Amino acid sequence: MDLNKAYAAHQRALMAAGMATDPQARRERLADAARIATCIGSFQQDLGAAAAQAWMHTPSAAPAHLEAGLHGAAAR
Repeated sequence: MDLNKAYAAHQRALMAAGMATDPQARRERLADAARIATCIGSFQQDLGAAAAQAWMHTPSAAPAHLEAGLHGAAAR
């Protein structure tokens, strides 16, 4: 796995979620980011990297402001 490409893909998914105006599209991009984070964490864990724990045990791949946007949109 090319970690630089994976990190970039994760960042792009989070940015796309942040720009999404449709709640479903936002959820889909956040799910993409979560899948990528899991792959990164698994790869790092296989290598014995200490950073793997941060990727593997994060409750959500989304920053709090993106999650808040999701819940706010659902309430409307």
